[in-house]
Amino acid sequence: MTQVTLRQEGQKLTAILSGEIDHHSAALLREKIDERAAACEPKELILDFSGVTFMDSSGVGLILGRHKLVETLGGSVVVQHAPDTIRRMLSIAGIEARE
Repeated sequence: MTQVTLRQEGQKLTAILSGEIDHHSAALLREKIDERAAACEPKELILDFSGVTFMDSSGVGLILGRHKLVETLGGSVVVQHAPDTIRRMLSIAGIEARE
């Protein structure tokens, strides 16, 4: 089961993701993250993938969509703690993931 825990510290919003990210779950994650981001207009959105066990291309779309949203709010997106298998997929898509 996919889950997201959202934590806000000042102008920074962290979304801690866990479980599997596929087409269905990405839509639910997108809704929850976008709702909070629209409310708090973060200068930085951190997507923490440390608990993600599987991700298909829908996860890439999730990241790119959040980047577009937060950029319109004047902020940036950071992807961190992606497992190696997901890090490779992100690298192919041109997305940098931090440790």
